[in-house]
Amino acid sequence: MPELPEVERARSAIEHAALGRLIAEVDDTDTWVCRPHAPGEIAEALRGRELTAAHRQGKSMWCETSGLGRSRTPGPTLGIHLGMSGRMVITRPGGTPTEGGDRLAGPYANALDDPRRNPVWDRFTLTFADGGSLALFDKRRLGRVRLDPDLSHLGPDAQLVDRPEFVRRVSRSTAPLKARLLDQSVIAGVGNLLADETLWQAKLSPRRPADELSRTELNRLHRSLRDATEAAIEHGGVHTGRIIEFRKAGRHCPRCGTELTVATVGGRTTWWCPKEQR
Repeated sequence: MPELPEVERARSAIEHAALGRLIAEVDDTDTWVCRPHAPGEIAEALRGRELTAAHRQGKSMWCETSGLGRSRTPGPTLGIHLGMSGRMVITRPGGTPTEGGDRLAGPYANALDDPRRNPVWDRFTLTFADGGSLALFDKRRLGRVRLDPDLSHLGPDAQLVDRPEFVRRVSRSTAPLKARLLDQSVIAGVGNLLADETLWQAKLSPRRPADELSRTELNRLHRSLRDATEAAIEHGGVHTGRIIEFRKAGRHCPRCGTELTVATVGGRTTWWCPKEQR
């Protein structure tokens, strides 16, 4: 599924292109993506408002909305979860679309460029009074839209968590280190690829019990997570990580040349360098 870097790119797209535009219509008829809301419930709550801010914590994203008319009382929060392949597509009349989220495979850089595009893949749409729109483009129909989502189960954001908090949270468990990184209640935002990239950069085995790491190793892990996350955001997603293209049978560590090891750790397929990651 999209990890923190992809969700941050989607949030940034909303912030850049969708805020301050009056919502004229809402298509919330996809009862699976918009569950548990009935068709029309989200539309009634949002019509006549504007998106005023876009936020993210880990892989979760939400938008604040304005009051109606001159009212200063804010409207409901609009939660948007990208699922495994979701992408935000925002248009302006006569302008270039703004997109962000899961990367698109194939020859088309943007969702709107694909001549095979099926309108049903826009699972949720806001139509603005200026004629433009914001859509959740999701071929696999695994995204989710809801009002006032509960985010209380999430740990601090992986990009923003400070070192003392990171060390305290990660080290409080005998679980394998990768499983600890993937636990969204511990640190929010780390998925399978970002975890492998981070552990490779930190030269730490995904199988190490988290509570056995030294303070120096935990500090190095925190620094590697921050570096890997920010590089992925800048370069287009977690697929741009330095180890990611080598996560295949028979491939070798790009740093030392050792053949990579693969196993299931924390319930996920995991690749690492057996020589350097200890």
